[in-house]
Amino acid sequence: MNIKKIGLSALAGSLVAFSANAAEMSVAGSASVGVKNTSNTTGKAWTMGNQLTFSGSGETDGGLNISLSFVIDQGDDTAIGSGPFDSHSVSIGSDAMGTLVFSGEGGSSAQTAIDGTAAGDIWDNGLGISSPKASEAGNNSMLYTLPSLMDDLTLKASYSPSGAEKPNSAIAYSVSYAGIEGLSVDYATGESNTVGSEADTTTMKASYAINSFTVAVSNTEHDLSSGNDDEVTSYKVSYTVSDDLSISYGHETHETAGSTVDEEVEAITVSYTTGGMTISAAQIEAEGVDHSATTTGDAERWKLSASFAF
Repeated sequence: MNIKKIGLSALAGSLVAFSANAAEMSVAGSASVGVKNTSNTTGKAWTMGNQLTFSGSGETDGGLNISLSFVIDQGDDTAIGSGPFDSHSVSIGSDAMGTLVFSGEGGSSAQTAIDGTAAGDIWDNGLGISSPKASEAGNNSMLYTLPSLMDDLTLKASYSPSGAEKPNSAIAYSVSYAGIEGLSVDYATGESNTVGSEADTTTMKASYAINSFTVAVSNTEHDLSSGNDDEVTSYKVSYTVSDDLSISYGHETHETAGSTVDEEVEAITVSYTTGGMTISAAQIEAEGVDHSATTTGDAERWKLSASFAF
């Protein structure tokens, strides 16, 4: 309780200082519209997404950089009529002290901040594939990025307090290195303490870019208290045809000790960008959905979408 009071007092003081020395305010956003068709459903579905980000930044007399962010986000693949949700955060930092981010909602842990799967949002396909578990993050969390100890090395630590559905607090750590041209390597470990899905999680990820090709691989292991440990292996190959056109192929496998059937999903995506607009098409195939050995565990989907950034 005392820690919360101290944190709130410090945050309030920072907001006052920021208000008095505000330097910049900005608004950015995006909108998308699309159509998708899934083999195990009837008819096609139109989707819409939109996001608005309000941000401000300034500097105190003591040299601290303070920024605020408030996001209204409906998502990129949401059925028409679904309501938006928001996330908001305050960050305080300097070259000497590093950066501390207080997230009131929608925060990241040190582990989720590195994007735990190489194939990115391939799981966000609506086919029923189980989303990979990650270390605890979300409301009322703190993420600290240490000051630079050496070029291209980034160290992070996060803390998520206990709550109604989280009997224990959770801590996560990550290290990222990008000191070799074209190569980036990430390692993270953390905890998930949500009732019913307590787990220790470890993620390793690497990507390498050469000329127009980028290859990324990742592996995440979850040691669950229930004993049904699982593992997610992912890879993605991307090719930049031109400044406007790109093609990618991604594949992920989800293994669990609770089943002999693995979930697998793969996708081919083509994206074309012109100005602030991106047009994309994707073909997605999944096998073993919900670890089912029958044909009901197989599904396909195609999706066309156009997004606009401003």
